[in-house]
Parts: sequence; C-alpha cells; structure tokens
Amino acid sequence: MFQLFLRARTHNFLRDRLTGEQQFRARSPERDAETDRSRIEAIMVAIEDALHAAEREQSGLNRRVEDVLARAAVTFGNGDDEYLEREALDSHHQDLFDKEVLNGQRRLKELGASIAHFKFLKAAMLSRFPEFRPPARNN
Repeated sequence: MFQLFLRARTHNFLRDRLTGEQQFRARSPERDAETDRSRIEAIMVAIEDALHAAEREQSGLNRRVEDVLARAAVTFGNGDDEYLEREALDSHHQDLFDKEVLNGQRRLKELGASIAHFKFLKAAMLSRFPEFRPPARNN
C-alpha cells in the first residue's frame, strides 16, 4: 500500500517538474479574511488583557498607598514640635511608612505611563484596522 502512494507521489512530482506545470491553489477570500481577523484579534486581546491587568494593579496599589498615608498620619502626631519629642519607635515607623509611600508612588507613576502606552496601542490598532470589531467580553 505504501509503495502505491509513494509511486503516485513520485509520478506527480516528476510530471510537475518535467512539464513545468504546477497547480497553484489559493485559499478563499473568506478564509483569508478569517485568518487576518484572528491575528488582529489575538493582538487586541493581548493589549486588552495587559491594559486591564495594569488598571487593576493601579487601583489596588492606590488604595494601599492611601491606607499607608492614613496610618502614617496617625503616627505623625498633631503637635507643632512633635518631631522634637517623637519616640525612636515612632520615628522608625514613620521612616518605614515614608519608604512604602515613595515606592508605591513610584510604581503608580510607572503604571500610569504603562496604561497610557497600552491605550495608545489599542487606539493605533483600531485606527489601522477600522473594520475589526472586537468581540463582546464577558466581564
């Protein structure tokens, strides 16, 4: 059985090479459009996922930074000369809160820039492929 298939394939290969005739087949336009749409959709889904993940991280981090700021305000005190009479433990906690707030604000700034970039990518994709309609998300 294998020899019959091999003989037929060899015959077709040699016939195409010797006669110079090769059959060319192209896919249907519908199939080409579907392939293009699936490629664009994969890119758009990746951009949307990255955008939503960055926005969720930004929202959660923003709440945590606000919480740390509120806790720091409690340890800071409200006297005019509080910093002169502050206990060492309170100063240590104040330094830790300051470090946490600075790290959180740095990350929030980075996330803001990333979100802006993702939104730009999304707008660029939609402007380059105006016929693309993203599927409805189930969120």
